[in-house]
Amino acid sequence: MKRFDAKLGALSSLPMLAVLALAFLAPLGLVALFSIMPEKVFSIFNMPNFSAYKTFASQGYYKSLLWTLMMAFAATTILFLICWPLAYGMAKVFKRFALVITIAVVMSLFVSENIRLFGWVLTLMKGGLFEGYLRYWTGTGFDSPLYNVGIIIFGIVYVYLPFMLFPLAQGISMVPEDARQAARDLGATRWQVLVQIDLPLAAPGIMVGYLLTFVLAAGAMAEAKILGGRAVIVIADDIQTAFTYGQNWSLGSALSMVLILLIGTLAIYGVARIDLDKIMGRG
Repeated sequence: MKRFDAKLGALSSLPMLAVLALAFLAPLGLVALFSIMPEKVFSIFNMPNFSAYKTFASQGYYKSLLWTLMMAFAATTILFLICWPLAYGMAKVFKRFALVITIAVVMSLFVSENIRLFGWVLTLMKGGLFEGYLRYWTGTGFDSPLYNVGIIIFGIVYVYLPFMLFPLAQGISMVPEDARQAARDLGATRWQVLVQIDLPLAAPGIMVGYLLTFVLAAGAMAEAKILGGRAVIVIADDIQTAFTYGQNWSLGSALSMVLILLIGTLAIYGVARIDLDKIMGRG
């Protein structure tokens, strides 16, 4: 009977496996094949020569990758520090208002990312909302904070806040209140409770939030273009340029594969350490 159920389950999964193969594996395989083709060709029926990977190493594209990973890590860490108190309040303190906070945060996702970023440009630009009103009322202004690395990181933090907040709130809600109360009764300080109780027991939610936010931030491009003014070229921008203006599909595919392999390795390592059944309440 069990063997029959297993075969039935395997047959039932075939449609979904076919969809995944066509929608995910096939495009990924095509990108992988193009990445080893000679540059400036538009067919996979050529002799592989890996020249695109040599271009990645020799022409400084690795710098874009390093900048991308650095800004993604910095933004993800800042998001964790910002979202932890809010997520803690949603999960433990202001439970009645958790739905209100959730709706308020989710509503921001209803507006296009580009529109929201252009709103910040109009707000922070020289003569914009902040500087213009300040100059009008005080007679003094300030230089625009746009077009630098800091404002790009700010944009990433602003756009991807929900993707850190909600996994953190879910992870914190998994921490038993009895464990926290027992620690306090035994004389633990708030810092000790945080380090030895809250953070370890909420680790699955923290890991999900870090992975989700980091993966999205590593592929972000609009923040660097709109707020950063191309002060820093991110790897996603290089990929787009190679595929479009450069018409160099091999180079674009090679850059994509390098990013996919790095992010995929981190994601697989992180997911392997997460108990998803526990997070979903099935453990």
